[in-house]
Amino acid sequence: MKITGSTASEIFEGIRREAHAGRLVAGQSLPPVREMAERLQVNRNTVAAAYKKLVAAGIAETLGRNGTVIRSVARQGEQEGLAPGSSLIDLAGGNPDPAWLPDPRRVLGAGGYRPTLYGEPVFDGDLERLARRWLGADLREGDGLTLTHGAVDAIERLLAAYLVPGDKVAVEDPCFLGSLNTLRCAGLEALPVAMDHHGMRPGALEAAISAGAQAVLCTPRAQNPTGCGLSEARAGALREVLGRHPHVLVIEDDHFALLARAPYFSIAAEATTRRALVRSVSKGFGPDLRLAFVASDAGTAERLALRLAPGTTWVSHLLQAVVRDLLGSDSVWARLDAARDGYQLNREGLIRALQAEGLDALQPCDGFNVWVPLPDGCDAQAVAEALARLGWCVRTGEPFAIMAQGAALRLTISTLEPEDAARFAADLRGCLGQLAGQSLPH
Repeated sequence: MKITGSTASEIFEGIRREAHAGRLVAGQSLPPVREMAERLQVNRNTVAAAYKKLVAAGIAETLGRNGTVIRSVARQGEQEGLAPGSSLIDLAGGNPDPAWLPDPRRVLGAGGYRPTLYGEPVFDGDLERLARRWLGADLREGDGLTLTHGAVDAIERLLAAYLVPGDKVAVEDPCFLGSLNTLRCAGLEALPVAMDHHGMRPGALEAAISAGAQAVLCTPRAQNPTGCGLSEARAGALREVLGRHPHVLVIEDDHFALLARAPYFSIAAEATTRRALVRSVSKGFGPDLRLAFVASDAGTAERLALRLAPGTTWVSHLLQAVVRDLLGSDSVWARLDAARDGYQLNREGLIRALQAEGLDALQPCDGFNVWVPLPDGCDAQAVAEALARLGWCVRTGEPFAIMAQGAALRLTISTLEPEDAARFAADLRGCLGQLAGQSLPH
């Protein structure tokens, strides 16, 4: 390892060069500050400043008493969805029912499309008016409205606008896979906030902020994976916590807004200086329509606009035209109402079927997923494998967890018919009984 330099910038560049050349590998420790300072014959503060810059750039990370090490390359964790071709009944994919999704070609054909060129406004005016009408009273006075390429893109842009690698973000535990992957790729640390059926626990959020969280990422309703949503009282308690920490960036991922049964309650306090409400259209219109609306304070909206500007990059106006015509269609809204009812019937059908077999699910819940805690000491992976032999594909709770938790299954109900729900519940009970070596009592 050949590192030279007499200033913090030169030392930083030398270490970065060695890391990019592969001569410093992931997990390899850098010399202690005192040792490096003596080797280079510079002040220890100079080396400390270089190391701090390496951490901020995501090249290294600080491990406390274990010193500073080269950071590992981020890798994607598990993703939503399943590879095509499986013969199993899909209760794992997290997808909407394709039968409820509108055909965007029909509305685009009716509404027409005008080519958009460099320098034109980034936001379709009619779409913005529809979005503001949809958001309604959830838009605060002075809020800006921004378009991004879906909810995950919005979250990534918001975090990048304010945070640097190594910063800490308070998130629900268990947490949405897309959020965990976003934090991992950005070099941010996820601080777990314990939940119950009403959402984040206020004391756990306070502890995460005390531990250094610079941002909080919360799903106000239809939380993935649990399906739970914030009660009005819980949202108020979380606002009290955040009101004591106005510097914390608050991101609310209201991804299920088009189809939600549960009401929306915000956790952003009046004192919160940086906040954003994200609402995407993918759950109601289809995952391939990569578009989300971001309602945020004026300063945050301005930061987002720097990267979504005319002449550089914006959300495709072809895509905007599709979403505009879908949001403006009475028949599409009627279809959303029917889909909302259909998903509720599926959720309730599975919960009743589980209860008939003596099994519980986390309630109240909304969205595509139902969270089923398993008995203490149960091996969730063994349960999933046993169910696969009976024709069911399920997802265990482990990929969603930050801290170790009790075993659980996340079950997607989007296409689960009532008769299939009863059969699944019976199969699950049978698998649990076999793995426990006995029949479970009703």
